[in-house]
Amino acid sequence: MNMVTPIAVAEGEPLPTRRRLADRPLWQKLGLVAVPVLAVGIGANSFLHQAPAVAAPPPPTVTVAAPLVREVNEWDEYVGRFEPSRSVEVRPRVSGAVTAVHFTDGAVVQKGQLLFTIDPRPFVAALAEARAGVASAASDLALAEADLGRANRLLAEDAVSKSDVDRLNARVRAARAALAGAQARVQSRVLDVEFTQVRAPIGGRISDRKVDPGNLVSSSDGGGTLLTSINALDPIYFSFDSSEALFLKTRRAREAGASASPVEVRLQDETSYRWQGRLDFTDNGLDPRSGTIRGRAVLANPGMFLTPGMFGNMRLASGGTTRAMMVPDVAIQTDQARKQVFTVAADGTVAVKPVVLGPVVDGLRIVRSGLAPNDRVVISGVQMAMPGSKVGTKPGKIAPVAPGTAPTVETPVVGQATFATR
Repeated sequence: MNMVTPIAVAEGEPLPTRRRLADRPLWQKLGLVAVPVLAVGIGANSFLHQAPAVAAPPPPTVTVAAPLVREVNEWDEYVGRFEPSRSVEVRPRVSGAVTAVHFTDGAVVQKGQLLFTIDPRPFVAALAEARAGVASAASDLALAEADLGRANRLLAEDAVSKSDVDRLNARVRAARAALAGAQARVQSRVLDVEFTQVRAPIGGRISDRKVDPGNLVSSSDGGGTLLTSINALDPIYFSFDSSEALFLKTRRAREAGASASPVEVRLQDETSYRWQGRLDFTDNGLDPRSGTIRGRAVLANPGMFLTPGMFGNMRLASGGTTRAMMVPDVAIQTDQARKQVFTVAADGTVAVKPVVLGPVVDGLRIVRSGLAPNDRVVISGVQMAMPGSKVGTKPGKIAPVAPGTAPTVETPVVGQATFATR
C-alpha cells in the first residue's frame, strides 16, 4: 500500500499553488526568501550613504570689554542719627501762676522771643518794697554823715572826744553798707519781675507747651517745672560710631597731610547724598566693649528740614583720589563666598578670575584686585560662558550709568566712591 505524505498548506491558499511550492527544490525556496532580504539591505545601505552629516553648533557669542579705568574719590560709609547742635529745657526762674502762652507748638522761635508770662504782681510789690528800703538806707546814711561832720568840727576845738568821732565813723560805714544791701535787693527784685516773662534762651524749633495758663509753676532748686524745650537745628549734628580700623585709616590720612574730611549724608527715602558738611569731633577714646569710637559731623540746615532722631547714611571721604578699575555688577559672579569675573583669552577660551570688590560708582563696581587693565571681561552673555570653553566675542563698552537710569545689584561692601573732579 502506497502512503502519500501530506503537504502543509497555508489556510485559504489554492491547492494547485500550494502543491507547486511544495514540489519545488530547497535551493529555489531559499532563493525566493533571500531576494527580499537582499533588497532591504541594499535600500538601507543606500539611505545611510545618502543622509547628510550633522554639523557641530557654533560657539556662543558674548560681549567683552576692558575694565573702565578712572580716578575716583573713595568714601567710608556709616549709619547714624541727627542730633540738635544745642538743646535747652525751658524752666521758670520764679514761682507763680502762668497767665499766658505766647507761641505755637512746634514753631520756630528766635532767641529772646517771649514764650510764657507768669503773674508779675507779687514781684512788682516786692520790688516797690525793696526800693523803699533803699530810700530808708539812704536817709540813715545822710544823717550819719551829718553827725560825723559836726563831730569833726568840734574835735578841732576839743569839744568832743576821739572815741565819739570813731563811733560816728563806724555808723557812717554801716549806713553805707545798709544802702548797698538795699540797692542789691532792688536789683534782685528787678530780676524777679523780668523773670516773670519767660523768653527763649536760644533760637530753634520749639516743642509743645507742657503747662497751660492758670497752672502754678515752681522754680525750686531741684529743677523746677518743665515748660517746654527748644532744639537748635541750624546747624545740626550727625552722630555715628566708627570702627577702630576706619578710625585709624582716617587718622593716618590726616597725618599724611590730607585736608579736613568732608561728609555727605542721604536720608532713608533719598537716592543721592544731597546734605553736605564736615567732620568736627571724635571722642577722646574707644569703647572697650564694642571697639568703636563716637564721631560727629556738622551740617548746614537752613530750612530746618533735618530733625533730631532721624536716621541717615553718611559717607566720609577717606582721603585723596585713587586710580580704579570698574566693571558692571552684572559681570560679577558669586561662587559661595568668592567673587569672580569671566575673561576671554585671545583664542576665545573662557577663564575665571577671582576679584576683590570695592564700592559702586555711578552703577559700576570698583575692582580692587584680580584684574588687569587689558583683560577682556564678559559683560553680556555671562550665562553662556563656561570656564575652559570656547566662545565667540563681540566688542562692548563700559560706561558710567547716570543715577536712576538703570538699577544695579548691590553687593554689601563697606564704603563708597565717586568720580574725582578735576
